[in-house]
Amino acid sequence: MLPAIREDIVLHTDDGFDLVGELALPESGDPVATLVTLHPLPPGGGFMDSHILRKAANRLPALADLAVLRFNTRGTSSPRGTSGGAYDHGVAERWDVKAAMAFVAERGLPHPWLVGWSFGTELALKYGVEHTVDGVILLSPPLHRTSEEELSAWNDLDVPVTALIPEFDDYLRPAEAETRFAPMPKIELVTVEGGKHLWVGESQTRRVLSEIVARVNPAVLPLPDSYEA
Repeated sequence: MLPAIREDIVLHTDDGFDLVGELALPESGDPVATLVTLHPLPPGGGFMDSHILRKAANRLPALADLAVLRFNTRGTSSPRGTSGGAYDHGVAERWDVKAAMAFVAERGLPHPWLVGWSFGTELALKYGVEHTVDGVILLSPPLHRTSEEELSAWNDLDVPVTALIPEFDDYLRPAEAETRFAPMPKIELVTVEGGKHLWVGESQTRRVLSEIVARVNPAVLPLPDSYEA
């Protein structure tokens, strides 16, 4: 874990639940942008500590001057604690996304980007249009819950959307992604050769983090292999 200012935070939803999370900030200086992360499917083991999101929070404040917000959606548990409410298949989680974006606004965190992984991509696609964001990054989008109408809604916004599609994904591989994302002609689809849905291994982790930083703060690339304080 690289140096950062780490704060346990609580988000408050409009329907009355408290969501536990963490905000990681650069140790010195202001962040240049903010990653609002949305984790994989809770019944499948997804939570705020799912490894790509945890590693983003561990590394990117120091390596890329980014703020990283992680939280457990409703009913989800991690060592940080359990968020109130119950998993709702991506429906009531709309209020969880709203609570995270309200926190970003209250804290004055700059240039928010939604970064969803798997189930989290569905939340980003379905509800991100309701908020002011600089961009959206989708990791392994399954497109299980997002309708064509919800995809098309992004065409009215001048917001870049990038999807990282693993070559060997369990749910949506590159060829099918071209078809399924047709309602979003402006989306950037990035095929990750050798990639799998869970992005296991350091080489896949570095690829994902580098692709995120390439959109959010490309001036710091390439990410270093080591860190000196």
